[in-house]
Amino acid sequence: MAIPISRVILYVRDIPSVAGFYQQHFGMKPLPGQTDGWLELSSGPGGCNIALHQAASTQKSGAAIKIVFGVADVRRFKKEREDAGLKFGPIHEPADFEFANAKDPAGNSIQISNRGLKDAARRSLLDRNDRT
Repeated sequence: MAIPISRVILYVRDIPSVAGFYQQHFGMKPLPGQTDGWLELSSGPGGCNIALHQAASTQKSGAAIKIVFGVADVRRFKKEREDAGLKFGPIHEPADFEFANAKDPAGNSIQISNRGLKDAARRSLLDRNDRT
């Protein structure tokens, strides 16, 4: 049995700035019970949370991590977010999916991708049809 990932911790220097970024561009919400140096953002039911931890002065920000956000329409989402100030690189189309990359204010890599979403939607439709 796979154990679900509950959160990814990002070590950042400016927690309010990074939190605002994920709230503005990805609709994440702060969870209750925050303390100095720690803020956890919820991506909603079934999603993986992002916890922002105050980085020590000796820690490097923007380490080797990439957070991938699943979006059904990469082009539309990219345009909407760019209109709101988030700049992405070009859209890549390696096979039957699309993705584009950007950085958060702490230098962490983020990506929007529709990889697997078409298959998931098709499986969901087949499951519903099987039940009827």
